[in-house]
Amino acid sequence: MEQPARPARKHSEAHELVAVILLSLVAVLTAWCGFQSTKWGGDSSVSFSEASSARIEASDFESQARDARMTDIAVYTQWVIAGADDDPTLADYIQERFSPELTVAFDAWQADGMQERGPFAMKEYVPPGTEEGAKATKRANDLQAQALEFNDKGDAYSLMTVLFALVLFLAAIAQRGISLLGSRIVLGLGGAIAVVGLIVLFTFPVRF
Repeated sequence: MEQPARPARKHSEAHELVAVILLSLVAVLTAWCGFQSTKWGGDSSVSFSEASSARIEASDFESQARDARMTDIAVYTQWVIAGADDDPTLADYIQERFSPELTVAFDAWQADGMQERGPFAMKEYVPPGTEEGAKATKRANDLQAQALEFNDKGDAYSLMTVLFALVLFLAAIAQRGISLLGSRIVLGLGGAIAVVGLIVLFTFPVRF
């Protein structure tokens, strides 16, 4: 009469062993996902901070270019007034005090037959700070895009943490006094979810 109890006991012990192994494996995977989520989140914060610094730098360069342009416009206006007053001596005096950037654009404007409305409309006019500002803006945009990419990767790992937490829940339910058939079904479902999660996890980038 006691012989049939031994296979049942063995099945029960094997079932519990599978549950323990699943719990242990998923606990490790959950910790790993949490670690990766933290790493990617940290990298995202650093990139956002660097992007902010680059934007501040770009703003400084743009202010420098704007101030230089305003100064050149003020000087050029005096040159126009001197020409209108038919005072070539004063016009030449003012022209000699053009900034290097305005001088290049002014010469190009005259060489082009003055077809544009003024030297400031010429592509040759590049006030100091313009190129630096453009580079800083591009760097800020690239860093922001990188930060968003890092953030998405961190979110993906966070989602996997939730998925593995579900597996932990199912494995725990499978050990809580339900029928053996029901326990096997729940444990099998948890194992299937864990396998799918592990496969998906292998496609994720890793950060150390």
